[in-house]
Amino acid sequence: MERKKGQLISLTDRQKHAQLVSTAVASGTRQDKACEVIGFSTRALQRWRINGEVGADKRPTATRLEPGNKLNKAERQAVIDVCSSEEFASSPPSQIVPILADRGEYIASESSFYLLLNAENMLHHQGKSKPRNIYKKPTNYTAKKRNEVWSWDISYMPTLVIGKHYYLYIIEDIYSRKVVGWEVHHNETGEQAALLERSVWAEKCLKKDVVLHSDNGAPMKSLTMRLICTI
Repeated sequence: MERKKGQLISLTDRQKHAQLVSTAVASGTRQDKACEVIGFSTRALQRWRINGEVGADKRPTATRLEPGNKLNKAERQAVIDVCSSEEFASSPPSQIVPILADRGEYIASESSFYLLLNAENMLHHQGKSKPRNIYKKPTNYTAKKRNEVWSWDISYMPTLVIGKHYYLYIIEDIYSRKVVGWEVHHNETGEQAALLERSVWAEKCLKKDVVLHSDNGAPMKSLTMRLICTI
C-alpha cells in the first residue's frame, strides 16, 4: 500500500498498520522491511508512537500562529481601495507598488497585492476595455465557369545578384487555371495593380462581376487598386 508523502492517516489505520508491523517483527521479519511492504517508513512509525501507544495525527488540530507580516483588516481594505481607484484600475500590482513607492507610500508588498487580489477574485482587468474586434468570416466563392473568380499573387524571382530579386505579378483564373495576366517588376507598389485592368480588357470581361481573391498585402489594399476595382 503506497501512501503519498504528508498524507493524513486516521488513528484506526495507524493502529492497524502498527499491529501488522509488530506481528511481522514477532515472526522474525525486520521492522524496516515490514514497514516498506505496508507503504511507510520506520521513522513514521516512530512518530506515531507516543509513550508506547499509537496516537492520532495532530496536524488537523494544531494551533498555527499567524505570520507577523500578515495584513490587518485596514491594510487589506487599503489595497482593495487603491486597486479599485480610477488611477490604478487598469494597472497590475507590478506597476502599482513602484508608483506608490516613488510617492513615498507603502501599503504592502507586490506579492501581498497579488495574493489579496486573487483571494478577492479581483486579479483581472478592471478598467474600461476596448470593444472586442469582430472579424467577419470570409465569403466563400465557387467558380463554375471561367472568368468568375481570379486569384492574384506576387512572388519573388531570384537573380544572379545576391540580395536582388524581381517581383512576379500573376493573375490566374481559378476555374480554367489560365494565367490571365502577368508582369515582372523591380518593385512592389500599388501602381502595378494596373495589371488587373489590362487583364480584364484582355479577357473581355469588363462588364462581368469577376471576383478577385488576394491576400492583404499593401499593393492589394492600395488606392490604385481600389480605383481599378470600381471601374
